[in-house]
Amino acid sequence: MFKNPFSFQGRIRHTEFCLSYIIYACVVFPLSIVQDLVKSSTATIFSFIILIPVFWFLLAQATKRCHDRGNSGLYVFIPFYIFWMLFADSDPGPNEYGLNPKGIGNYNSINEIGTKEY
Repeated sequence: MFKNPFSFQGRIRHTEFCLSYIIYACVVFPLSIVQDLVKSSTATIFSFIILIPVFWFLLAQATKRCHDRGNSGLYVFIPFYIFWMLFADSDPGPNEYGLNPKGIGNYNSINEIGTKEY
């Protein structure tokens, strides 16, 4: 879990996707409270610097979840598509973005029929 979290390639399960949003909330919520308490331009700049990699992480995880559903990463920008990514199941077996992270359908035993064992 969380292999290459900043990469846009591959597939992730919806469990990892949900954990990504929890991590995002655990970073952004305290950061916004601190920014409201301090109310200075330095706090705003600091918050912006922290939010850049956090947003990149969230965007990468959402793209990988789109890949798990067999869709392009651009589907992230469709309004309310996040709910479909949160609750829908993965595409069974491998697709153009990689193997199924659950392992369902990745191995097809029919391909082994008639081959020699050494």
